[in-house]
Amino acid sequence: MNEPDAAGARRSRARTPVSELPPEEARRKAKEVCFDLLAARPRTKQELRSALVRKGFDGEICDELLRKLDDAGLIDDAAFAETWVRSRHTHQGLAKRALVAELRRKGVDSEVAAEAAGEIDANAEEERARDLVRKKLRTMTGVDEQKATRRLLGMLARKGYPQGLSYGVVREELRNVGAESTPLDDATPD
Repeated sequence: MNEPDAAGARRSRARTPVSELPPEEARRKAKEVCFDLLAARPRTKQELRSALVRKGFDGEICDELLRKLDDAGLIDDAAFAETWVRSRHTHQGLAKRALVAELRRKGVDSEVAAEAAGEIDANAEEERARDLVRKKLRTMTGVDEQKATRRLLGMLARKGYPQGLSYGVVREELRNVGAESTPLDDATPD
């Protein structure tokens, strides 16, 4: 009657530090961690590596597992970058510069990130900036033009839009809502 049951043995192993597990058990657990993360959403190779290291897995196990996942096509940083760019540009309104920065933080190679962000053409970027400004303007009733200008430019800057594009879009959209002149009329962007 003093023998531990199967569930108790599993709980005991679950609390065992990864470094103390037999190599095969550590590989199995690392694979489980990666599959759980990939089931939630696509991940970059670096995101998976960071998660494994955080959980205490050996570098050799990480390298071996990530190589196998890459060979199986379960990790594809280029496909991840393309999907990320499309989603974040459409839903968050991020500009190319901000998208490349996000991808770099996620461990995507600079060239791959730039190529993925390059799919957004200048017209699409400008139109998305206009949409963002129009939406924000609807919530800014009673705000003076100088304050509105500062807020709109700040919003576009945080989303990674170039200064020249931001100045032009904000100036035009303020005029479209009835401003006779804007604080940007005499400004010359860099």
